[in-house]
Amino acid sequence: MKDIYENPLCVRYAGREMKEIFSPDHKFSTWRRLWVALAESQRELGLDISTEQIEELKAHITDIDYDRAAEYEKQLRHDVMAHIRAYGDVCPKAKGIIHLGATSCYVGDNTDIILMKEALTLVKKLVVNCISSLYDFADRYKDIPTLAYTHFQPAQPTTVGKRATLWIQDLLLDLEAIDFQLDSLKLLGCKGTTGTAASFLELFDGDHEKVKRLEKLIADKMGFESCYGVSGQTYSRKVDYNVLSVLCGIAQSASKFANDIRLLSHLKEFDEPFESKQVGSSAMAYKRNPMRSERICSLSRHVICNVLNPAVTASAQWFERTLDDSANKRIAVPEAFLAIDGILTLYINIVQGGKVYPKVIKRHLDEEMPFMVTENILMYCVSKGGDRQELHEAIRRHSVETAKEIKENGKPNDLFYKILSDPLFDLTKEELESIADPSKLTGRANEQTGEFLHDTVLPVLERNKSLLGIKAEVNI
Repeated sequence: MKDIYENPLCVRYAGREMKEIFSPDHKFSTWRRLWVALAESQRELGLDISTEQIEELKAHITDIDYDRAAEYEKQLRHDVMAHIRAYGDVCPKAKGIIHLGATSCYVGDNTDIILMKEALTLVKKLVVNCISSLYDFADRYKDIPTLAYTHFQPAQPTTVGKRATLWIQDLLLDLEAIDFQLDSLKLLGCKGTTGTAASFLELFDGDHEKVKRLEKLIADKMGFESCYGVSGQTYSRKVDYNVLSVLCGIAQSASKFANDIRLLSHLKEFDEPFESKQVGSSAMAYKRNPMRSERICSLSRHVICNVLNPAVTASAQWFERTLDDSANKRIAVPEAFLAIDGILTLYINIVQGGKVYPKVIKRHLDEEMPFMVTENILMYCVSKGGDRQELHEAIRRHSVETAKEIKENGKPNDLFYKILSDPLFDLTKEELESIADPSKLTGRANEQTGEFLHDTVLPVLERNKSLLGIKAEVNI
């Protein structure tokens, strides 16, 4: 349908697997699986629920009549009751025991936790593949000197691979945060209207142990180790904030990477993947804009700003329950995951398919090298018997003159020529070339990269090797 608004996250950016996680089919079939888990657990604990009723519920987990549910919701103004009615229509024998003792948040909140866990697991897979792609990139270019920048002003040289380790380090921090949240997530459980489990205590004739056991059985059936120990009607909305904070962190890492790529593209040192018939600009046919990186920055901005939604929601909850969270959660949580899915897919695509231009990198390094090695020249000449103060003044004078000629007249950097021509330095061309060898000026960049990849990154990839192997295809 092209006559109504469609969410760009779904039609342009996110992949199918993430969209399936937050699809109506998956959401409402999870509601039904939770109703089955509740009925099964209640039966196991002695309630009068038959195997036949449970089998009937199981047989209709996925055949959801959305039209009928919509009709019920229009009448009842209550989505959970609408789906209870629609489920009951196809399960006449089990109709009377669906949702027994539960409140709406039993299916709503538990499903939200389940979907966030599944989505966060997919995000982890994407992050691990990002790290793996960057591992290969850093290893391939670990010994290629490049001009490093502070304040985007030329500084000491580093290597292309060493720069990539900075991107990896950010993602490793994000991966730690993902693992922490995955290990921390718990189900709401079945705690009733205000979190006291009063309805379930009544169902089990005051047997507290059975009520406690009920939650454990449901958690086991839904793949969780436990439920939160206490709650109101809902789980704490800080859980949503904590999860989206992880996504916010990933967005920060990805945006920093993408901004670096945009700057490198301007310098002509790196190109994003560019298809044979891709158009860079509708007006300037020669252009190759870094559109993938720009898209990462754009979507990341959305995720970073979006984390305010669960933060404000968590702070605004009243006592045991209020409903100003519901509409916001329906939008904020799925959109954050859909955007991150698109961001990380782009990230992998850029690293795997981008192109490095070593000759341009060398040219930029050569242009700035004379200024960078002046201290090395000073120390070398002093070691040969020169006067440190006289040499320092000479370097200062030549450097100021050269910088002025470059900026005011657009002349090339001829500082090396001036120094070679000055008898005070008593340098040969061979001596100066040795001093200015870029490979001698990158410090431990090469070694740091190799050590970091071997000692820190490789063990992470080994632990997560079952997640490797994503083909990152960009939709648009």
